Amino acid sequence: MEASTYLRPSWDEYFLGLMEEVGKRATCDRGRSGCIVVRGKQIVCTGYVGSPPGFPHCDDEGHLLKQVVEEDGSSRMHCMRTIHAEQNAICQAAKHGISLEGCTLFCKMEPCRVCAMLIISVGITKVVARKKYHAAQDTREMFQQAGVELVVVEQQVEQYSLQ
Repeated sequence: MEASTYLRPSWDEYFLGLMEEVGKRATCDRGRSGCIVVRGKQIVCTGYVGSPPGFPHCDDEGHLLKQVVEEDGSSRMHCMRTIHAEQNAICQAAKHGISLEGCTLFCKMEPCRVCAMLIISVGITKVVARKKYHAAQDTREMFQQAGVELVVVEQQVEQYSLQ
């Protein structure tokens, strides 16, 4: 009998695949991001981009975009209608009384500055992102200062509409 050529995914590949599946529940087409938080090899909580419960979703009502102008004069568009996948995962853990101390977070792209602060605050020690985020310099610096390990699997910037 011939040996199988099937290669099992690594744990990081496995959890990134599940993160993408969670992201299919997202209600904003600018990201469709998902997030999984893991302790050891067990999923602790998940989250995806979407509005707070009972509020309209981007997919139904359209985006609530605001322009943010940086000190250097550059500007970005942010959708104010949604909660990021990382924030929703952290909120889910809080709602159910689950500590995230020492956990690993899997996400679509490097977290934004606000998500990075929350990740640091709850004690997550490692973040595995599929791609880079165009505005993640602050995140990288904060993670380095806080001792949060950041692994970016694909060294390209995630692209989405109205970036």
